[in-house]
Amino acid sequence: MKKSSKDFENAAKGHPNIYVEKLYQEFKGIAFDEEDAPKLKGQWRENGFSKLSTAARSGLALDLEIGTGNGYHFAHLAKKNPQRLLVGIELKFKPLVQSIRRALKAGCMNVSITRFDANLLTQIFAQNEIDNVYIHHPDPWPRRRDWKHRLIQHQFLDELFELQKPGTYVDFKTDSLEYFDWAEEKFSQSRYHVGRSTRDLHRSEWATENFITHFEKIFLNKNQPIYYCRLQKG
Repeated sequence: MKKSSKDFENAAKGHPNIYVEKLYQEFKGIAFDEEDAPKLKGQWRENGFSKLSTAARSGLALDLEIGTGNGYHFAHLAKKNPQRLLVGIELKFKPLVQSIRRALKAGCMNVSITRFDANLLTQIFAQNEIDNVYIHHPDPWPRRRDWKHRLIQHQFLDELFELQKPGTYVDFKTDSLEYFDWAEEKFSQSRYHVGRSTRDLHRSEWATENFITHFEKIFLNKNQPIYYCRLQKG
């Protein structure tokens, strides 16, 4: 079942902790809550990166990482691509703080973050506003009764496709083979073109391009393959 904005607002209530205050006070102008993020729809480049001057961010590509986790990849991506803007989206407050702090500590000014439900991206981004998208190790929801909660769904892919510019891509990684099989089926039925796909990323031709996240290392130490796919929007 598709979540509504009201469902998200209700879920967001009653979760105050020390990270909430830190997030929006310490990072004012680059950290946005569920109330402010929709106001940036179609205007992320203009109003979502206060650490950069208007001239510095004008015309730059706008990438999105869905589920920043502890922020190691978020900071790596921002530092590696200073000529691109990067938005991170997460639901948990602590990872949001960790992500933006890591990026700023690395000297990255091209970043912003928001606490928002990734199922509701059309509420905070306009058509053709986003460039490349990164979805790494989303919750696999392994029990069959919970599959409806998985991020990769037909409607999600259809909406994301509309939000991205032509010529961009989506990078998807997971440690769950069952989820990868599920996702591949959804990908093949979407409007995206599958440009890359492997069931063992670290032994593939794209291994040298891959940034190994802290989470990923845990599975590699157990000899657990990482499954990877890149979707292209023509």
